[in-house]
Amino acid sequence: MAVGEVIWTWFKGAWHQGDLPVMNAADHGTWLGSLVFDGARAFDGVMPDLVPHLERFNRSAGAMGLRPVMEVAQMAALVEEGVAKFDADAAVYIRPMCWSTEGGPGVVMPDPESTVFSLCLEQIPMAAPDAAQTLGRTRFIRPMITMAPVDAKAACLYPNNGRMLRDVRSRGFDNALVADALGNVAETATANVFMVKDGIVRTPVPNGTFLNGVTRQRIIGLLRDAGRDVREETLSFEDFEAADEVFLTGNISKVTPITRFEDREYEIGPVTRLARELYWDWAGAAA
Repeated sequence: MAVGEVIWTWFKGAWHQGDLPVMNAADHGTWLGSLVFDGARAFDGVMPDLVPHLERFNRSAGAMGLRPVMEVAQMAALVEEGVAKFDADAAVYIRPMCWSTEGGPGVVMPDPESTVFSLCLEQIPMAAPDAAQTLGRTRFIRPMITMAPVDAKAACLYPNNGRMLRDVRSRGFDNALVADALGNVAETATANVFMVKDGIVRTPVPNGTFLNGVTRQRIIGLLRDAGRDVREETLSFEDFEAADEVFLTGNISKVTPITRFEDREYEIGPVTRLARELYWDWAGAAA
């Protein structure tokens, strides 16, 4: 089934089948970007870490100057109601969104009292277990919190990620390994990143330039519980060039192996396979 072929949208108190228009031309979120969202997943009959995703969504709203309009428990119940509209074996992307319809004093600042909420559930398949990506370097970097609202999952951040992807895909890579403003590795254009060297798992320490992802935190915990040494550190591009394994964590695919960074090639190694196995085992047990 094609991406987006089945969509259910909740807006203004009712469910609608399809890609419902929810924003107006003069909405603040439309022309000034005051929109936040989050993404969770339903697959194999489970919705792992749904509550942490919804909690982050409300924190993102506050960070953007919006007013959270629905409690986490209400949103979770709404998600369960909506997911039940899909086939039992459907993989669904769960996307709560909110934005301001009006500007506050001076127009540019959003009016928190005009915040509206929508929930879009879209059928998007999970990646195949052996699906991998390649990484290239890009001249674009992750901003600091003094430059952009990187403490929120804000839609206005993603055009920067998009140009990172255009940059590296023009050279034949799938994704970009991205630096922070100091030149250290932050994440990729779409997900958090891990590397393995001599059995030790390392990942960039959250430094205010990227979100400490829900799936990232889950994988760190699962690997540590399994006895693996996982370290959050300042990492360089040279560290990744010397790595034995590299993998990504994120909501869309959960765990994604990396097979190449520029001219450096990697095998899909045992720690990467273990991370995916641990996640799927945990998600099933959490059902």
